[in-house]
Amino acid sequence: MSEQKELLTTNRKALTINLDEPRYGTFAEIGAGQEVARVFFQAGGASGTIAKTISAYDMTFSDAIYGKAPRYVSRERLGLMLDHEYHLLIERLAAQRGDRTTFFVFADTVSARNFKGTNEAHGWMGIRFQTEAGGPSSDVMLHVRMWDKENVLQQQALGIIGVNLIYGALYYHGDPRRLVESLIDNLSNDRIEVDMLKLTGPAFQNVDNRLMSLLLVQFGLTNAVMFGPDGDVLQPSEVLHNKPILVERGSFRPVTHVNVDMLNCATAQFVQEPLVKGKAVVVLMEITMNNLLAAGELDAQDFLARVDLLGDIGFNVLISNYSEYYRLTSYFRRYTKEMIGVAMGINNLIEIFNEKYYENLEGGILESFGRLFRNAVKLYVYPMRQEGFDLYSAAGQAVPVGGIRTNHAFSSAVLINAKNVQIVDHLRNLYAHLLEAHYIDCIVGFDPTILHIFSRDVLRRIKEGDATWERMVPDAVVTAIKKRQLFGYTAAVN
Repeated sequence: MSEQKELLTTNRKALTINLDEPRYGTFAEIGAGQEVARVFFQAGGASGTIAKTISAYDMTFSDAIYGKAPRYVSRERLGLMLDHEYHLLIERLAAQRGDRTTFFVFADTVSARNFKGTNEAHGWMGIRFQTEAGGPSSDVMLHVRMWDKENVLQQQALGIIGVNLIYGALYYHGDPRRLVESLIDNLSNDRIEVDMLKLTGPAFQNVDNRLMSLLLVQFGLTNAVMFGPDGDVLQPSEVLHNKPILVERGSFRPVTHVNVDMLNCATAQFVQEPLVKGKAVVVLMEITMNNLLAAGELDAQDFLARVDLLGDIGFNVLISNYSEYYRLTSYFRRYTKEMIGVAMGINNLIEIFNEKYYENLEGGILESFGRLFRNAVKLYVYPMRQEGFDLYSAAGQAVPVGGIRTNHAFSSAVLINAKNVQIVDHLRNLYAHLLEAHYIDCIVGFDPTILHIFSRDVLRRIKEGDATWERMVPDAVVTAIKKRQLFGYTAAVN
């Protein structure tokens, strides 16, 4: 976290900008009122900052000014607003005061809570700004979700975060970490969520937007962020909206043949489900923040390496703050009512049945399973060789591991799967019900020749210079690890 700094009130931030003589710009706000401009007017001295405010509520007026966009509350509409207003600002004022002014345009397009409370309360906001008079412009764009139950409180929250965005862009662009952290000043994450952020332009030429998005999760502004195969920051609601979702959780340090085989096999089964057949499916690889922070501190390069490698083999990546699977599936339920599939190995299945993770729930493991499996959720379980478990005592008796045991004696030929793993006595009937009702299914069609592969073993071999690791990961991953010298890889010296 950043060192403790003075927390400025919202009015103080607006007044500071109003009294900063070179700052001058336009406010264009659609939906929920002109809340950000209002703060600047109320702070005093706004005539020194505000060139124009506009609120084109009517769709006909909005289209006439900014042109048509697929949706009125969208990234495309925000981009059109910034383009139009910034062009006008420069066209009309550059000759008059461009040599002593750093221009900016703030814009937002928002859908706040309607009278019946039936709509999605969210919006897009952004700022285009100069860092020096006559210089090029840079952009900060973000997507917000409002959680207040009353429209007037949502408007208030929008005013606060809009001021934070403007202040952060103008004064913290040289410290993007502080810019991100300041977005929630004078707010709490139970009022506003920022689930997408993108910084572009010369002021941010050395910024990796994936790291900025990761900070949103780390600072509690959101619980999940998403990246495409090309590394672009994605807005979850746009990608997941009304789509069946299949997700595999892992460390992917690095991604192995097993990771890919698991998801490919699960996908083949998922798309044949009656509730999914014929529909466009979103397939995700997911990493939790707990995994990224396992060593205590966030290693930015390690994080980027994992995301890059998953992108190299064509997968979308989700980074979440959800340790429990039921919280992850509940997150997906924000965006879709379609079926959700979760691909996992035996180890993760064991963890799901570990009751210690549900001590914070009044209903314990039963409540967690009620949340996890409601509304068409299925687990697809990848098998594992029995050698991966310490299941038997010297006397040959079964020893429970994480609450699960097997009926089979030790044999390298025996695979542990969802059907031959049994729960301990007091949860056995619960597990049998989930299995019989097909809430849990075995993954079929897997490659039995790769079941010995584990990411931790691959990582060890990379660091030790053991070239056998190259047979344990996809070719594209081998190439990328060598080219970028990831995970401690060093080329052999002849």
